[in-house]
Amino acid sequence: MNDRAVPSRPALRCERLTKRYGDLVAVNGIDLEIPSGECFGLLGPNGAGKTTTVEIFEGLLPADDGSVEVLGMRWDRDERRIRERIGIQLQETQLSEKLSVIETLTLFRSFYPRGHDPEEVLRMVGLEEKRKTWVRKLSGGQRQRLSVACALVSDPEVLFFDEPTTGLDPQSRRQLWEILASFRREGKTVLLTTHSMDEAERLCDRVAIIDHGRIIALDTPARLIASLGAEHVVEFETENPANLDRIRSLPGVGAVHAEDGVVSLTVREVHRAVPALLAELERQSARMTSLATHHASLEDVFVALTGRHLRD
Repeated sequence: MNDRAVPSRPALRCERLTKRYGDLVAVNGIDLEIPSGECFGLLGPNGAGKTTTVEIFEGLLPADDGSVEVLGMRWDRDERRIRERIGIQLQETQLSEKLSVIETLTLFRSFYPRGHDPEEVLRMVGLEEKRKTWVRKLSGGQRQRLSVACALVSDPEVLFFDEPTTGLDPQSRRQLWEILASFRREGKTVLLTTHSMDEAERLCDRVAIIDHGRIIALDTPARLIASLGAEHVVEFETENPANLDRIRSLPGVGAVHAEDGVVSLTVREVHRAVPALLAELERQSARMTSLATHHASLEDVFVALTGRHLRD
């Protein structure tokens, strides 16, 4: 008798995933596997290919090449079964303006053979007091929460979230984070796109950084940040350009990046790097006009890999 455990099937998988728009290759041969129960983040600037990748997984776009599996099923033969088991929150969701909040959620619930009580979901997203309000009278943040509720009402096994906290106030944002955490505790899977680095670091088990349609880094947030070889970033500006080669040779300085007059250094020890930097700038007669430090983040990882910021 074989007592070895059978590996669980990944919730999401793609191989050589490719999507073209004329001469533009939006998704360029991506291979990705996301196990069940993971919150996986796709990070990248606008136009990097992350939303296109997610929309192919969601069955909203066909791939030009490669294969996609959702819960072990394929869109070309299992579309109805997949639709019944996933929830989708789009970056922009068009809802009927003349339905109330509870009518909208009840309508979405009716599309699925099983799911949550709409009233329960309204409590989850903090919209119970708006249950009878017409959709057209909701604020942008309230519409966003209703969009999230529509994705949750079917009790899906996989959630696709595209910028879910856009337009939310800090309290609503934290509430949504807790909803996602609760969803994860049930062993379910989340594929998340976000521009918020603290959101990705807080929520995601792993993240993939996408640029020009390719995955250029994939790991846990902590390991990606550790790959910088430094825990801190020092940013400064000077009235006249500094000699970066000499700054790069300072003890404890890792990567050096300059953009729009701002120089960023990855450093291991701020208390040693900053005095050395000040002394070097004084030797160069480069007068400093600003100085800031922060802990290294996923944003810094992206800049180190591409020379650009995530929002570029």
